[in-house]
Amino acid sequence: MAKYLVIVESPAKVKTIKKFLGPNYEVAASNGHVRDLPKSTLGIDVEHDYEPKYITIRGKGDILANLRREVKKAEKIYLATDPDREGEAISWHLYQALNLEGRKVYRITFNEITKNAVRESLKNAREINQNLVDAQQTRRMLDRMVGYRISPLLWAKIKRGLSAGRVQSVALRIICDREEEINAFVPEEYWTLDVNLKADKEKKPVTARYYGTVKGKAAIESEAQAKEIMDSLEGAAYRVMEIKKGERTKKPPLPFTTSTLQQEASKVLNYSTQKTMRLAQQLYEGVDIKGEGTVGLITYLRTDSTRVSEEAEAMAAAYIGAHYGKEYMASETERRKGGRKIQDAHEAIRPTDLERSPAVLKEELPRDLFRLYQLIWKRFVASRMSAAQYETLSVKIQAGDQVFTMADSKRVFDGYMSVYVPEEDREEENGLSGSLREDSRLTFAGFDPVQHFTQPPAHYTEASLVRALEELGIGRPSTYAPTITTILARRYVAKENRNLYVTELGEVVNNMMKTAFPSIVDVNFTANLEALLDGVEEGSVKWKTVVSNFYPDLDEAVKQAEKELEHVTVADEESDEVCELCGRRMVIKYGPHGRFLACPGFPECRNTKPYFEKIGVPCPKCGRDVVLRKTKKGRKYYGCIDNPNCDFMVWQKPTQQKCPDCGSVLLEKGNRLVCANEQCGYYVMPELSNKS
Repeated sequence: MAKYLVIVESPAKVKTIKKFLGPNYEVAASNGHVRDLPKSTLGIDVEHDYEPKYITIRGKGDILANLRREVKKAEKIYLATDPDREGEAISWHLYQALNLEGRKVYRITFNEITKNAVRESLKNAREINQNLVDAQQTRRMLDRMVGYRISPLLWAKIKRGLSAGRVQSVALRIICDREEEINAFVPEEYWTLDVNLKADKEKKPVTARYYGTVKGKAAIESEAQAKEIMDSLEGAAYRVMEIKKGERTKKPPLPFTTSTLQQEASKVLNYSTQKTMRLAQQLYEGVDIKGEGTVGLITYLRTDSTRVSEEAEAMAAAYIGAHYGKEYMASETERRKGGRKIQDAHEAIRPTDLERSPAVLKEELPRDLFRLYQLIWKRFVASRMSAAQYETLSVKIQAGDQVFTMADSKRVFDGYMSVYVPEEDREEENGLSGSLREDSRLTFAGFDPVQHFTQPPAHYTEASLVRALEELGIGRPSTYAPTITTILARRYVAKENRNLYVTELGEVVNNMMKTAFPSIVDVNFTANLEALLDGVEEGSVKWKTVVSNFYPDLDEAVKQAEKELEHVTVADEESDEVCELCGRRMVIKYGPHGRFLACPGFPECRNTKPYFEKIGVPCPKCGRDVVLRKTKKGRKYYGCIDNPNCDFMVWQKPTQQKCPDCGSVLLEKGNRLVCANEQCGYYVMPELSNKS
């Protein structure tokens, strides 16, 4: 019979960890939180020192009963929930719910689910860290206070189904502020002036850009100014006045934190923050690998640390030396460590074993999982490699008293770039051969003046919003994805081509929050609260002090807003569908399962029907609209809106174009159009029209 019980959060970890520990250990899962504040009330006794009232989460009774049976049989109990504040809080709730006082109870954490890490954690078992628990408890209570006091106000003043949140409301404000910047932006004109020149020993013409005069740098603000410069140089001689050769290095990137992983996965893989975290969770908890069973492939995914353990450093050095050579190994001085304070987890996100390279696992992992693992693997290996080396060339060219410049760089040692090239580091070489010499004469071949206008700030994307939240100190690694998911689900923000746009509803909610609760949506106030939570974790701030200072001001603001705020009506979005019962234009409503169409004549007319997103393509069979649909399992496909009367259906997005060979509809597949008739085999690439 097992003497020791290990309790983890996720059932996915049970099998993996059991395999590492042997017959003396039983492993069971709590399936996340087992206790929480009640859904029906605030759950915090504001009249009696802000004591929280915890209850068993609905559906967790059987799980707790099973855990209690296992606890009775165990000599020692190890609480092995995740290595962060929330994991610590779950362990504390388990301790309370299972009545473990007086028992031999130990808290263990591991940053990766590997045999060595799990066994090592047992040797370093400790007590539950109450400061970590209190920090998480404080966060939960502050979030509950904001959500449960302000959300009903939004229901009363705007419409039901809305919500406010301590972090989500600030994230919405950041997006709204950017939208205001964009709308208020006034573009300014400026010009660039390039000159094309021929050198005796250069096969191709070289291009230099206007810099200014011999006195210094100058900008070109109008077409007239550009024309004046060109006129002044008519017949002028062009000579090389200065050449500078140099060297520069590009340091390798740091390994991923939660924030940088979400940003890079968004830019490179086009993954949403929610998808990135879901896939990373699978990689952390374990994936079935042939011959090995269930294996945890990466370290813990919620971290703001870039530190790497000594064991991982040694593993990386051995792997890089063996597969790339000693010259690719980073020296001690090149290994940069993150300067920020480690708040939750203890290491950066990295592979648990570098020998499980992307090439080894390609056939073992589903495509989306593989692409994320490959990104993490390459980034970590690159972070432990030497810098890339460049030779640089800078040339100044004089004509009259005007100066033009050109520059080039050539990579002479790829270093970390042999494994991983971040998107921002991709650059083109200009191809200067270096044959130019000072005082070389160049032949004029023409000007190329171009008008430009300054551009407004870019709309936020999920990636840039995560970066902004992190830089402003708002939220923590575990909160970025749920925050963005919530403001999208509430329809405060719409996502189009990666960009986030504020909706009319989002503007109304944001304006109301700024009017009634300026401190709640104040960036500095929210960042200061995060700093106070860090103080609770460190033991320098009492958690009840934070809560008792926060709630009275919130309570007063809510009561004042209930009296002073006016009701705001946000009209439902009209569709082009006409209600067949009463003839009104139907509107788009939102329910628990997504969008649907409803008659605005409710309650006189109660007609509703499913909402389908039209893609602007007529059905090739009956001529009605093709719409985006989903299977019961959530897979997207395209079908006729008149289904089941019309059975047209395809997995790839159809176009209005027809196959020239057989007349079937052409479908979008990757970067080409393919014939829907698989027997035909016709496809067309962009700007090409060949048949394969």
